[in-house]
Amino acid sequence: MPRYRLTIEYDGTPYVGWQRQENGNTVQLALETAFKRFCGQEIALGAAGRTDAGVHALAQIVHVDLVKDWSASTIREALNAHLMNAMEHISILNVEKVTDDFDARFSARRRHYLYRIYNRRPPLTLELYRAWWVQKKLDHEAMHIAAQRLIGTYDFTTFRASQCQAKSPIKTLDRLDVSRNGDFVEIRTSSRSFLHNQVRSFAGSLVEVGLGRWAPDDLWAAMEARDRRACGPVAPPFGLYLSGVDYDNPV
Repeated sequence: MPRYRLTIEYDGTPYVGWQRQENGNTVQLALETAFKRFCGQEIALGAAGRTDAGVHALAQIVHVDLVKDWSASTIREALNAHLMNAMEHISILNVEKVTDDFDARFSARRRHYLYRIYNRRPPLTLELYRAWWVQKKLDHEAMHIAAQRLIGTYDFTTFRASQCQAKSPIKTLDRLDVSRNGDFVEIRTSSRSFLHNQVRSFAGSLVEVGLGRWAPDDLWAAMEARDRRACGPVAPPFGLYLSGVDYDNPV
């Protein structure tokens, strides 16, 4: 059976997350339904990451095995047509044929996330549910300085959701940058893998620094506490984007 790799963009607002669930529509269900309408095949998608309800993706990666050897362009155009007809908030950006040993999740070497904060006094309209609205001016430079302390291999229990299913809280963080572009404060982070709610926990705690409620050293102290109660408020899901996934052998 030929295997395909898909690069997918989606607005997570109307979905209860990536993974198929009983309590509402999911990105996975919408895609698998589109496949069924396209080729009549019941399929199971493998994904690079399972985003939560309301979280978006600029470049989610999935793989799928199909019975028929379709052209990549046919798959992309057909799926997008079915997704549009169903009024789903999902777009197939690219389709490529890959070898059987490619796995969207287990072949991934690094995942990248973006967290967007709209830092202005007026309420949001066009960016509603696309960014976290923070009205008080943020000191993005202090946020960036604080963030650099967390780069490396540490026990990130403080920034881990209580329902996280990872075997260990120890992760290696490769990047955690904070920058400003006009009214937008952007947090960009990279790691081979993340704990559940780790990025949103980082974002909420960094905003505490940006608002002057925490000193940069307080973020390090929170990490060292290895205690979920030491974490700042968890940032809302709608500012978070899965922005990319790296693999050893790009197709």
